[in-house]
Amino acid sequence: MKNYPPEFKADAVALYKSRPDATIRSVAADLGINPETLRNWVRAAGVSRPRGRRAKEPALPPAPLEAENAALRKKVRELEEEREVLRKAAKYFAGDCVLSTKESWL
Repeated sequence: MKNYPPEFKADAVALYKSRPDATIRSVAADLGINPETLRNWVRAAGVSRPRGRRAKEPALPPAPLEAENAALRKKVRELEEEREVLRKAAKYFAGDCVLSTKESWL
């Protein structure tokens, strides 16, 4: 049984919260952890999502460029957060290992 640092757990839950279309299984696969482990962390954090599809109230469509800009900004935020979580995961799983570079081979 692996022990994960609290920061990693919090980042994994934050990543799940920031991606409303993602499932626990897909986020867990991205992080390389068991889906049940992530599910337990999400439950412990009190994160919940409504089940099934909700009918949204029709809203006035924003201008096309504004909508695209907002969508792109959201995607950038998600990718930055995902990258940071994956960096921390890689550091955690690497432990004390030192990666060699091409210069050290010469």
